[in-house]
Amino acid sequence: MTIRTILVDDEKLAIQGLQLRLEPFEDVEIIDTCQNGREAIRAIKTQKPDLVFLDIQMPGFDGFSVVQGVMEIDPPLFVFVTAFQEHAIRAFEANAVNYLMKPVDEDKLADTVERVRQRLAEKKSTEEAEKLKNVLSEVAPEAAENLAGEDTEAASRFEKLINVKDRGQIFRVEVGTIEHIEAAGDYMCIYTGDNSLILRETMKDLERRLDPRKFQRVHRSTIVNLDQVRQVKPHTNGECFLVLDSGAEVKVSRSYRDVVARFVH
Repeated sequence: MTIRTILVDDEKLAIQGLQLRLEPFEDVEIIDTCQNGREAIRAIKTQKPDLVFLDIQMPGFDGFSVVQGVMEIDPPLFVFVTAFQEHAIRAFEANAVNYLMKPVDEDKLADTVERVRQRLAEKKSTEEAEKLKNVLSEVAPEAAENLAGEDTEAASRFEKLINVKDRGQIFRVEVGTIEHIEAAGDYMCIYTGDNSLILRETMKDLERRLDPRKFQRVHRSTIVNLDQVRQVKPHTNGECFLVLDSGAEVKVSRSYRDVVARFVH
């Protein structure tokens, strides 16, 4: 699949540098370049790219204004490029695939392109499923109803209650009350806001029991209930903290920072 891409930056050298770094990615096709926000909005609306690398600080319309300016269409994926760390959280809030610090690191660019591929594949899969449902609803209504029921069936696979044996007692924990989970070897510490319990189980096994639409890994040793997140606080080196309903703070490592973009709008 070709990733039709537009580069937006008010500095010509920055555009040229990014073009050079993107050359090794054969599936990335640069269809246009723009040097200000107004040009970018016109190009995005006209050419409907899959992906836009977007500088944040530009005279007039900045990168966030560009995103706002194309919201009435089916927007492309955005990767923000910035020289300023403090823009990271706003990039997440704009639902960016990633943000890259200038000068762009080649390894981080490769990681970003891979994320874009995954996002586009997921989007295509969702669109194809929706088309199938629409066709079925016309030619085979019963089949469409069965297909629609699959989402409910999938949700029912995940635990609603978890039995935890702790300190000689068995506690029945409602999954929805779990705020976050921290790993310590083969043990999981389950926090419910007003209580904490120890469960002997690996993180991998516990993840399989939890609905991934609500529970996401934000660190190699931490899972968070996204419904319990009330604030995002920036930190150094591209990391951030999630402030939970109880007031507890959980660090999101760089490796999992795209999780924030999925639910912060």
